[in-house]
Amino acid sequence: MSEVVIDAQMVKTLREKTNAGLMECKRALSDTKGDLEAAVDLLRKKGAASAAKKADREAKEGVIAQSISASGKVGVLVEVNCETDFVAKNDAFKALSDGVAQKLVENPAVDLEADRVAAVQKLGENILIRRNARLEVQGSGAVASYIHTGGKVGVLVEVGASKDTTTQSEEFKQLVRDLTLQIAAASPVCVSREAIPQALADREREVYRGQVPAGKPANIIEKIVEGKMDKFYSSVCLVDQSFIKNPDLTVTQLIAERNKALGETISVRRFVRFAVGEEISS
Repeated sequence: MSEVVIDAQMVKTLREKTNAGLMECKRALSDTKGDLEAAVDLLRKKGAASAAKKADREAKEGVIAQSISASGKVGVLVEVNCETDFVAKNDAFKALSDGVAQKLVENPAVDLEADRVAAVQKLGENILIRRNARLEVQGSGAVASYIHTGGKVGVLVEVGASKDTTTQSEEFKQLVRDLTLQIAAASPVCVSREAIPQALADREREVYRGQVPAGKPANIIEKIVEGKMDKFYSSVCLVDQSFIKNPDLTVTQLIAERNKALGETISVRRFVRFAVGEEISS
């Protein structure tokens, strides 16, 4: 069997994912025969990795743009890339991005190639309409968006209610604004723990079991693991997160308070969060 070659790029990638030391990364890659994800887990079990999740970032410039239909029932979030931050701040580039989002609200199958080519000719850089997401409400509820200053992060969220009249109330609108800010700032992965992929949950549990000192009874190990899983859920599940404006409340409690005040059954159905240049999961 040929020996696995651990090259500098593999080590660099592992360090970026874990913030672990150079030698620790080399040893982990050697021990796992070059399996990057296994090396990440190994470092986490040893306590050498500083974060449970850290996405690779691609060096791309551009903006996130949004558009919401007049009815508030359809929303689009789009990432448009360019080569330099100078062009990303250009008014013509911003207008292109906003126009792309608006056209996708009106027609999700619209052909945008002519718009892209015209922008390349005008701005002198390669332009890429990298991805888009479109949410459309079925039943009662509304779609809302938020673009963080500079256009580098954008959020689209669908919030359900039992009556469409509720969506016109200032209390509902404020809740939705708070939710979009929460998603932008706290970067949840999904709405609730029920939506966490089973493979991801199983992987986290295995890592946490590996962190428990040897010799602990099985029931104690499971209690420790479940405590760590609760912390994991509170970081990646929107409704389990602490509300950024009042950390004494969870998002679930925030929504429950608003439901009680309005006599409603408001719920977050789904959301999308884009950041310019981030790695896109397959």
